[in-house]
Amino acid sequence: MSESQHRDKAGATLGMWLFLFTELILFGGLFLLYAVYLARYPHEFAAGGRELNVVLGAANTVVLLTSSLLAAMAVTAVQRGEQHTSVKLLLETIGCALIFLAVKYVEWSAKFGHDIYPGSQRLLNGPQGESVFFSLYFVTTGLHGLHVLIGGTLLGFVAVWVQQGKIDRSNYSWLENGALYWHLVDLIWIFIFPLYYLIL
Repeated sequence: MSESQHRDKAGATLGMWLFLFTELILFGGLFLLYAVYLARYPHEFAAGGRELNVVLGAANTVVLLTSSLLAAMAVTAVQRGEQHTSVKLLLETIGCALIFLAVKYVEWSAKFGHDIYPGSQRLLNGPQGESVFFSLYFVTTGLHGLHVLIGGTLLGFVAVWVQQGKIDRSNYSWLENGALYWHLVDLIWIFIFPLYYLIL
């Protein structure tokens, strides 16, 4: 790797870490808001958590943890010069993203079917704390789902570039940064799952 390429890689990595920091601030703010309202409505939050499907939440946790492993393996494969293996691993990572979104769609559909969504009659007529819980739930998981979609799309472009040889063992910043973004998506869900699904 030339000195110029090394500087470009260092700059791209620094830029990605700064971007990830802003994402952490965004979700950190939502988690802080959650903590404030949890202290105010502990019983209502617990009741809201019991309405969520722990099995689906746990399944999505396993899916995202698996996808993070696959993304890390894709980076290692490119570093070893194994382009075909890297593409395969990236496609499997994207497959995990699609599974996650499909499970989330099923879960959200069930909530809408039971009249549980922001502004629904059931929540408007119920305890205020429960309405706050589900409002935060939909905002947080909706934003996270958007990040899953963006991350999966980014990894799709990266997979094409690996296949075309634009990304290889001497130039894999896009792949490395894409994997970093994906690990952030995974990390955020690791916080979301216990806060919303395992609340007592």
